[in-house]
Amino acid sequence: MKLALLQRAAPLLGLVAAACSPLSAFNSVMPKDAGGKLTAAGLAYGEGPRRRLDVYVPRKIGDSPHFLRPVIVFFYGGSWNSGDRRGYSFVGRALAARGFVTVIPDYRLVPEVTYPGFVEDGAAAVRWVRAHAKDYGGDGERIVLAGHSAGAYIAAMLAVDTRWLGADRKAVRGLAGLAGPYDFVPFTVGASQAAFGRWPDAAETQPVTHADATAPPALLLTGAGDTTVKPRNSEALAAKLRAAGVSAEVKRYPDVAHIGILTAIAKPFRGKAPVVADVATFAERVTQ
Repeated sequence: MKLALLQRAAPLLGLVAAACSPLSAFNSVMPKDAGGKLTAAGLAYGEGPRRRLDVYVPRKIGDSPHFLRPVIVFFYGGSWNSGDRRGYSFVGRALAARGFVTVIPDYRLVPEVTYPGFVEDGAAAVRWVRAHAKDYGGDGERIVLAGHSAGAYIAAMLAVDTRWLGADRKAVRGLAGLAGPYDFVPFTVGASQAAFGRWPDAAETQPVTHADATAPPALLLTGAGDTTVKPRNSEALAAKLRAAGVSAEVKRYPDVAHIGILTAIAKPFRGKAPVVADVATFAERVTQ
């Protein structure tokens, strides 16, 4: 059965690597973690169809929680111009199975918005989580922001830049970024030009510009074979945080590329890189 799933998924991996798709087809054939379940879908955190989120909870506390669990808010990638939360249930269930209430929001995309529209939506989603997490067994005062690629950028901006969350930022206990672009000026590719090119101050859009002593601890995961968002992005943000006295760990997985670091969250591919275990261990530590 596992071999058959891997064979079915192989051509899908090629497609998502080429197109950075929302992984809907990949998600549909992946076995899901039984320890996590989707408990609420399409909840509105703002106006419009792109301001919706899904909530996954650990099965063992999902029906009658006796204590509140830490929360992970996961932002998916897609070059700020594609993606759908429903293609990431394999991520939500995997993290929920590790004991976290996990929230996956949609956010507005290019060309409907450019920077900072998608960051503003991310902030609105986190504020919703802080206010409503308890309704799903989550502790809104213990939030870890996570994401992949463009989603890791959103998570990082919310974590290190005080403008977006304001007082709600105190609930953010950590940042877990997967293959995130944190230091990518000048804008030399079409996706970043479309998303950021009209902003008058390019440096102002970069997480490395804002990282200071007020930022939460960070775990920055990257693939040694990532040529889309190169590992130097993680190294640059980590260096800035460490210089400010903030704990920042970089883990570079050998033989893993940009999409592979995400698909390693799926059960059949966890042997490629311990992404789920590393994120869960970090989130457990910073939310104690």
